[in-house]
Amino acid sequence: MDTAIQRHARALALRSPDHYRVGPFTVRHNPGWELKFANYAIPDRDAEPTARDIGDLVAAFRERDRLPRLEFLPSWAPGVEPALLAAGFTVENRAPVMACDPGGLRPPKRVDGLRVAEPVTEGEFVSAAAVQHTGFGGEGGPDDGEIAWLRGAAAGGGVAALATVDGRPAGAGGCSVPVDGTGELAGLAVARAFRRRGVGAALSAWLTRTAFDRGFGTVWLEPGGPDVERIYASVGYRRTGEKLNISLAPA
Repeated sequence: MDTAIQRHARALALRSPDHYRVGPFTVRHNPGWELKFANYAIPDRDAEPTARDIGDLVAAFRERDRLPRLEFLPSWAPGVEPALLAAGFTVENRAPVMACDPGGLRPPKRVDGLRVAEPVTEGEFVSAAAVQHTGFGGEGGPDDGEIAWLRGAAAGGGVAALATVDGRPAGAGGCSVPVDGTGELAGLAVARAFRRRGVGAALSAWLTRTAFDRGFGTVWLEPGGPDVERIYASVGYRRTGEKLNISLAPA
């Protein structure tokens, strides 16, 4: 499972229009979105980077005014983490990875007044991105990159979703374009006024079921913490591994 998940993430990085290569790394670069989670490198499988490779990678990030950062499953390239640590990188966290297949998905509890659908109009995409923006601690309106991510998921064979409760935007999220039947559920956020009501579970189940209906064989995700992990587990997601998020602080 780890291999399929990492292949999926790397394939999407290689498909991104502004990606670039540095030594044994593929960098997913987003020129219009400074968010660190939208800009990161993935090593090649079983990469053994030299100190020069890592120095070149750091320089490339800094030339583009981005935080030098990587996201990958350690089992994919076991030699990379020690090399990064030796170069001064710091582990942000070791996040659990969860996955679900069609036979494991469970129905969520009913939420009164809830409606989940794919955004279609410009206003719906902006509303969905606004829920994500504030749900993850942002202020003001959504970034262009957040809107573009949702549009890309909806247009490229993935799934985007806007949840409303009694007509009010309550949640949003998406499933990325699949690679060999594997896709990632990401960006799921619930507006503060609607938390602890089952919206997150219902929305994640809807996204996952819609992905399976479109031919996905596996959906994986990285939960943001223990409470969120329990929500995903309630609809059938199970831990399959661990992802390393690691970065180099500004000089």
